[in-house]
Amino acid sequence: MKRTEVRLADGRELIYFDERDDAVRDQPDRRELPPPPHASQLRYDPLTDEWVAVAVHRQTRTFLPPADECPLDPSVGDRLTEIPASDYDVVVFENRFPSLSSRVAEAPGEITPFTPFRPGLGRCEVVCFTSDHNASFASLSPTRVRTVIDALADRTVALGELPGVEQVFCFENRGVEIGVTLHHPHGQIYAYPFVTPRTRTMLAAARRHAERTGGGNLYADVLAAERAAGERVVLANEHWTAYVPAAARWPFEVHVAPHRPVPDIPALDDAERDAFGPLYLDLLRRFDGLFDMPMPYIAAWHQAPVRIDRELGHLHLQLFSIRRAKDKLKYLAGSESGMGAFINDIAPERAAELLRAA
Repeated sequence: MKRTEVRLADGRELIYFDERDDAVRDQPDRRELPPPPHASQLRYDPLTDEWVAVAVHRQTRTFLPPADECPLDPSVGDRLTEIPASDYDVVVFENRFPSLSSRVAEAPGEITPFTPFRPGLGRCEVVCFTSDHNASFASLSPTRVRTVIDALADRTVALGELPGVEQVFCFENRGVEIGVTLHHPHGQIYAYPFVTPRTRTMLAAARRHAERTGGGNLYADVLAAERAAGERVVLANEHWTAYVPAAARWPFEVHVAPHRPVPDIPALDDAERDAFGPLYLDLLRRFDGLFDMPMPYIAAWHQAPVRIDRELGHLHLQLFSIRRAKDKLKYLAGSESGMGAFINDIAPERAAELLRAA
């Protein structure tokens, strides 16, 4: 893989990850762009012990443009996009409308004595999986998936070294039902200045398990139990297992986990990185085959925090969809949105059976 760093017209960083050593990436960004926005504001919620980002500049971000105006396509002729090159393999660049940024413009303060605020220090990046606007992750080759994984590993290391970053989150949103604003196949990476609420909850459970068992890794033990039971396993190979968790929250939810406990994507070895693509592509095609239509989903990589509790983590991908039937979506209504208490309409065992048959 060849790695080439360039700067866009407004100073943001863009990195090409090429599968050819002879790729030349010297095309300049010929656009006239305003300076990137300053960092958002993080406000502390004392009732939940959580930070909330207020990023008002994101109201003006690009929203579902026509195909011939997609900013993630390559630049061709006078049609200039976020990617200056006329083609590319995988590209990562700083988000033009970031929720978190290093461009800090204000000092910490407080809204009330109970609600301090601070700059939304961090970084948000966009990951373009292919230059083909009409593709999907499921249509990529295993070789391209390996390039994506290597790019995510590269960015996880780099972002984790930034001052103040505590957690790096790689993810893909797919489908308008999920809320995507651009159709081009892409993902995102968030470098948070805190450990996210979901991860804190999982780490607390993992810590209690380690104390009870004398050092056992909770996720590794759960994975071993699911592999032994077999009923909810959808796919497996030498290095990875894809299974529906016994307490799945979503109608169709699958965890994809390496058999070897590692804290994050950079810790995967070559064999594990190579083995991920074929299994994951098979799983995505099964998702699309469930109702014979493109499945909206979120694919969320759970990595250990950058600086704390890394021994408690176990890298895995959580893939889930809000579609519960061909013509029905799972809405996060009163119980889920109001209380955070999920009610699943499909038994996890049935979901696994349907995915195996898809």
